[in-house]
Amino acid sequence: MAQRAIGPEDRWAWVEIDLDAIRRNTAALRRMMARNVQMMCVVKADAYGHGAVQCAKAMRRSGGDQFAVATVTEGVELRKAGIAEPILILSQPPIETVQRIVDYDLMPALYEQDFALALGECAAAAGKVARYHLAIDTGMTRIGVNWRDVVEMRRSIHFHRGIECAGTFTHFATADMPRDWDFQMQARRFGEAVQALEDAGLRTGLVHCANTPATIMHPEVHEDMCRVGIGLYGLHPSYETRREVHLEPAMSVRGRVTRVELPEVGTGVSYGMTYRVPKPNIQICTVPIGYADGLSRTLSGQMDVLVRGERCRQVGRICMDQFMFEVSVNNVRAYRPTTAVEYGDVVTVLGHDGDEFISADDMATKRDTINYEVVCDFGLRLEKVYV
Repeated sequence: MAQRAIGPEDRWAWVEIDLDAIRRNTAALRRMMARNVQMMCVVKADAYGHGAVQCAKAMRRSGGDQFAVATVTEGVELRKAGIAEPILILSQPPIETVQRIVDYDLMPALYEQDFALALGECAAAAGKVARYHLAIDTGMTRIGVNWRDVVEMRRSIHFHRGIECAGTFTHFATADMPRDWDFQMQARRFGEAVQALEDAGLRTGLVHCANTPATIMHPEVHEDMCRVGIGLYGLHPSYETRREVHLEPAMSVRGRVTRVELPEVGTGVSYGMTYRVPKPNIQICTVPIGYADGLSRTLSGQMDVLVRGERCRQVGRICMDQFMFEVSVNNVRAYRPTTAVEYGDVVTVLGHDGDEFISADDMATKRDTINYEVVCDFGLRLEKVYV
């Protein structure tokens, strides 16, 4: 029998986050690094939908030295929650945010002179020195100063007493692809850029370029710090990394049945009535999770859910706030014969129930996307329950 005691009272739909799994994943990835290599834990996008504050606290107890976010607001949230470790903003924010960056001691990625000087002026006016990480574009063509121009860029801002380089980094586009030429090219360019800075007598701070797949598959690029993201949440960035480290998915998505009907044969279900009840003894059950909660409408009629440890087929179009599934009661010719479902039964959309398991990778394949997007989507509106 599925659990029936957990979940919020105001809406029977929630995300469960296993913080012990977060801790174990953090420790497992930390063990892949040398002792002198620091670990930066990426908790952007509300920790990929898992809850940034709670996850950051769990990670720092298991080996996390620094944190990375995507926006100034995300960094401020961590500071207000008592996270004192260094926090990197992974891209250069708007110049209007320099005061908040200084006030909350955040480290922005930096790659434009105007932003650097504005940051320095703001910090100097407050009697502080703002730390930053120089972002280098080595071929991903997303953010950063071109790898050939790093010395010129640094010299143009090096004089300012209000700023200090605390790190130098790049981001790999293909680290999850074994023996990839582009990865090797990016690593070579990054090495040349760092060497050029050192030869010019310019401080690099902590040198880092290893994301999750590079942390697992390429110890030769661990440098001073590894910048780990998706693996912390128990998800693999590629099939190849599965053979190297055991990770435990930390997110489950569950709801409770809010309505059970036994409609007549031919009765339509949901918008467009793309599904009609095909035979007698078919229960149609409603769960209050929809595409506004991250359950993509493209999965309509393409997915299963778990109830009492058994698979049941989702039917009809997924709505904004609800979806339906069918149960063929005591029918041996049914898709998955099972016992009757009752009002209040727990339904698992993502995660384990008994011996059955639905993974973010399963769902990503059906959606033609990646597991990153699946968990981020579920974290947008559903209440989080930490277990």
